[in-house]
Amino acid sequence: MAAVFFVIGLGLLIGIVLRWGFRTLPKEKWQMVAAFPLEKMDQGQWRGLNLTWYGLLSANAYTFGVIMVVILAASAGMPISVLVLLTTLLLAVTIPASKIVARIVEKKKSTLTIGGAVFAGVVTAPWIIMMVNATLGATFKFHVPVAVMMACLSIGYTFGESLGRLACLSFGCCYGKPLSQCTGQTRKLFDSFNVVFTGETKKVAYASGMAGEKMIPIQIITAVIYAISGLAGTLLFLQGFAGLALVETLVVTQVWRVVSEFFRADFRGQRKFSMYQIMALAAIAYTIALLAFLPDPEVVVSLDQGFKALWHPGMVLFFQGVWIVSFLHSGRSTVTASKISFHVVKDNL
Repeated sequence: MAAVFFVIGLGLLIGIVLRWGFRTLPKEKWQMVAAFPLEKMDQGQWRGLNLTWYGLLSANAYTFGVIMVVILAASAGMPISVLVLLTTLLLAVTIPASKIVARIVEKKKSTLTIGGAVFAGVVTAPWIIMMVNATLGATFKFHVPVAVMMACLSIGYTFGESLGRLACLSFGCCYGKPLSQCTGQTRKLFDSFNVVFTGETKKVAYASGMAGEKMIPIQIITAVIYAISGLAGTLLFLQGFAGLALVETLVVTQVWRVVSEFFRADFRGQRKFSMYQIMALAAIAYTIALLAFLPDPEVVVSLDQGFKALWHPGMVLFFQGVWIVSFLHSGRSTVTASKISFHVVKDNL
């Protein structure tokens, strides 16, 4: 029953956060969280560096995903130090990949892609785990089951991307088609369930000129589907079905990625069937093929062990480090700028 109560509590928490984000973040004032003066310009103004809610919310999503990985993996008996190492190695691949893949596919240097990062993670994660087993594992007498760890990573990713859609609502990216371009049935379906972005610095405005229009709320739909998938995967994992949890989360998220892109209006490359859709299908095929060569991943799970690992002082510092690195990577805006001026409030002297 502990597993059921944990999943229910997790669902309530995520539901509250998502509901707040859906109602709040498309508004103009929720794009920039702060601006720092960099150098002085004419007229007493300073050139500013914008820090975005996109970066803050992405960092929150990254960190929450990592926390879920640690809870689940530690519940399955994996050593804390090994979890830190594997997570660090995987983030070292996926965080840069989010920018590198976007630059290759979309030919834009200031764009990030979660789809590309996920594909890089899916391809490299099994080999990273096996490399650690073959080197440090052989030396210090431990073994990380590949399928079990992959299940933890897939569940963590699913939750992370669900919450990461809030960052997209804030920045106005990954947006759906405007209802004005939809057919009768689609327009009728989303006439009372849509999203409207405000603000000329949001991507939907400067890239497509669609600020103020009713649009298919693809970010909201994605966040909900992924949250439900993550909760289902968590319950399966806690009941000992790691392989099934891996397949469930990966298939749901990647199939939806393929389907959802047909309802999106943002630029996804020149292909009609985008490279991101191809990557999503390839990730499913790759993982299922890999599972055929791995031993049965059923595992005994203890949530108590997972919570103990979560509150280890070293893990708290690790989570803080993940948040800071993620925010610095995605929170410094390169597509917007600001002019800052300062003055004295004489009435308060």
